[in-house]
Amino acid sequence: MSSVVLGVDDLDRRLQELHARTAETPLFNPVFQLGLELSRQLESGELSLDAVEGLVAELECEGLRARAARLHRLVAPLEPEANDVRLRELAGEEDFVAFAARWQRPLAHVVFTAHPTFLLTKAQTEAVAASASSGEISEQTTCVAPHDRDHITLDTEHEAAMAAMARAQDARDRIAGLLFDVAAARWPKRWRSFQPMPVRLASWVGYDMDGRTDIGWATSVRYRLIEKALRLSRYAGTLRDAAPAIADRLARAGAHTDRMVEIFGGDLTDPAAVSAAANQLTEDHADRLVSLAPVIAELEDEARTADADTARVLLVAAAAMRADGLGMGWIHFRVNSSQLQNAIRRRIDPEGKLDLASQAALVKMREMLAAAKPLRSNFAALAIENSTAVRQFLAMAQILAHVDADAPIRMLVAECEQPTTVLAALYFARLFGIEDKVDVSPLFETESALEHGGRFLDAVLEEEAYRDYARKRGRVSIQTGFSDAGRFVGQIPAALAIERLQGRLAEAMAANGLTDVSALVFNTHGESMGRGAHPTSFEDRLAWPMSPWARRRFLRAGIKLEPEVSFQGGDGYLFFGSPELAFATLTRFAEQPLWEADAQAPTDAFYRRTDLSLDFYRAVRRVQQEHLGSATYSRALTAFGLGMLNDTGSRKSRRQSDLAADRTMSLRQIRAIPHNAILQQLGFPVNVIAGIGTAAEGNREEIAALLRDSPRGRQLVRLVRASNALASIKTVAAYGELFNSAYWASRPYRGNEQHITDACLTLGEYLTKDDRAGVFRRFASRLRVDSLKLHRLLALLPDEAPLADREHARRNLGVLQSIRIALLQHMFLRAVMVPPFSQANDISREDVIEMVFTLRIDEALGQLRRAFPISFPKIGDFDVAQPSDYPDEGATSYAAIHRDFIDPLARSQGLALRITTAIADSFGAHG
Repeated sequence: MSSVVLGVDDLDRRLQELHARTAETPLFNPVFQLGLELSRQLESGELSLDAVEGLVAELECEGLRARAARLHRLVAPLEPEANDVRLRELAGEEDFVAFAARWQRPLAHVVFTAHPTFLLTKAQTEAVAASASSGEISEQTTCVAPHDRDHITLDTEHEAAMAAMARAQDARDRIAGLLFDVAAARWPKRWRSFQPMPVRLASWVGYDMDGRTDIGWATSVRYRLIEKALRLSRYAGTLRDAAPAIADRLARAGAHTDRMVEIFGGDLTDPAAVSAAANQLTEDHADRLVSLAPVIAELEDEARTADADTARVLLVAAAAMRADGLGMGWIHFRVNSSQLQNAIRRRIDPEGKLDLASQAALVKMREMLAAAKPLRSNFAALAIENSTAVRQFLAMAQILAHVDADAPIRMLVAECEQPTTVLAALYFARLFGIEDKVDVSPLFETESALEHGGRFLDAVLEEEAYRDYARKRGRVSIQTGFSDAGRFVGQIPAALAIERLQGRLAEAMAANGLTDVSALVFNTHGESMGRGAHPTSFEDRLAWPMSPWARRRFLRAGIKLEPEVSFQGGDGYLFFGSPELAFATLTRFAEQPLWEADAQAPTDAFYRRTDLSLDFYRAVRRVQQEHLGSATYSRALTAFGLGMLNDTGSRKSRRQSDLAADRTMSLRQIRAIPHNAILQQLGFPVNVIAGIGTAAEGNREEIAALLRDSPRGRQLVRLVRASNALASIKTVAAYGELFNSAYWASRPYRGNEQHITDACLTLGEYLTKDDRAGVFRRFASRLRVDSLKLHRLLALLPDEAPLADREHARRNLGVLQSIRIALLQHMFLRAVMVPPFSQANDISREDVIEMVFTLRIDEALGQLRRAFPISFPKIGDFDVAQPSDYPDEGATSYAAIHRDFIDPLARSQGLALRITTAIADSFGAHG
């Protein structure tokens, strides 16, 4: 039968027609109906998988163009000359002292992080960045077919981070050079003393041990050496003409470091190899360089007498060195609090009888910290250490001693809820002699940490040892995380809880006499409509994780704020995906420094009317927690396992489990990024939207007035609207129908699909015992009730940032979902149509079917290919003297089974995963 030629426009129109039928019956599902129509055409042969691939490619292209257009809009203007003009206008201080004070304070600390957020292939990422940079967002410039997906390793993530950081450095150098030009024109006698620091850069890629065990100590040391070699090469390139002798020294130091990279990239499991590598790294050598302080002094000394152009080059290089040190930026190690507690228990409580949360443990910890004396350590001590946390401190000690002595290192502690844990980190920093170069930073992200974080901060800052340490470092450091917080209490309650915690930090610092040190607050953004936390504008992206209200708390307490933000993986690195994007992004930071706020601004109504806003917050949080605690929610999200998602990073998205465990998988087994991604793939970002409408019921007009009159409230509404504009409860319901036994049993009822009747009946019978159809119905019903209440609230509020071409975007999403539903039906049918026999008798057909239902397709294909091999030795391959008449024509050939069942199953899954990418692009998400 000839294949039907369908276009996306045809499907858009058909979906519109089907939507009109919802007026006849509220339960009619246009998304599922279109999926059924496509499924019938696919099973009859009218629609081929080739034709489906054409549709997917067209919609995939639209998704890439939408992502490029969004990126361009967020950071526009992109023209470097236009941003030069804006920066000159911003550098308008009349007084040199004021000018220097403003531009020697970083606008922000920017951290390049990873995790599973590399959704696009490298070619697609480059195309999106190039088209966003030029503004020419066409099919020709933006749309790159994925072909084979990249295999993502920690090395590729690190390389991507370094490339993004290199472009950020170039953009920062351009800003520094422009500032020197401004200063030279206004203050010709003073400009050479200017030391700009427009932005600090950092990365945790290769140093983050939270949730993974695949990063050894040698990996982290090797990465730091790679970064050092790369940075020395870049410094040398900058100075080649202006200071050739210094450039030559730096190049030789870079070559020496490259040799160390090669050595530490070898097999270091043998003590002899470790010894040889360590001795070569630590031995005196003419080209060994561990501090840039003398080089910076030399550059600034030469700049005093050099001509203006040469001095400018020298001073820009010196500014970069002061910011980055002997690396591409600062580095963040990260461990889990449990790893630190296990390490300290060996010293504080070897018999395991002490509660580390007790007052007795705190007293003991104070005594140990007071008595701690620095111990010498070396690479041998590092190599034999079996405690993850202690190993990290030993690695930091070796890096500071032998790689880069200047740049401080952050020690992020995840799930840190006990003061003892912070003191334990200080103890190990002191024990290994690096207390003056390590910033211990507890992470507040879990529900418990957010709820009790204020008391935790009070307790830590009351510790005399901690206050002494903070003054030594010049800062108090914390990290607030939006990913797990947004998963456990919802995105909006998480943002509001984190905001209050930030305010509590300002109070605790003031109460404990620490207004003389900085507050370094690292906001890791997190999941909602992508990793940027807020999709509407760059201003919202910056203000959402640390609001003007929170900033004012520090300003009014007289505390200097050092704000830090995350640009994570494929989504975040795109902002630095080209020279134009990097420069535009940093210019946007210059226009709205993260530490800036109007200390005299009147109090936002959202904070003044706490009688309303706190009740609203608690009600939204309650709904979110009810979802998270609900077996219905958990089962719906795990109905397909993680099989809807592409592999987007080197860190695993979940722990291993068997087939039976998939039915009872806890949401705590799934990390925050895939949790968020599954919600978007199912069509409804519950963790953003749910609860808003319900929280306003009973007091809707007053809540609407509060949200309308409050800048923070309007920002909250902009996030909800952006998410809701793409949400579809009909889509959620449609996925449940795939598991509806009655649907499959009824589908061939009229007799017009005789060729798949047996398969449909098999599915109908098999699914009589499956719970997923009912689960999705209950889930969709709960969402519908809450959503109707949300629509009543939104009707009272202005739409400040309507989604461009909203209905077109929604229809495209609907078409994508319908095509995937047709592909899933194709996969289900192929799975049950596979002949129920096998030469490998250890393979259960029911197991394979269940794998397909949970989209563990790679495993199912592996089993089927093992059951039905087509690649095996042929009789002609053997040189045997005795003749054989077997195999004859009656011998089984499995080629037809591959053609009819196994290959279509594999291809359908590949197309379904390309749909995943297109949907994520529409939501602006990576992962």
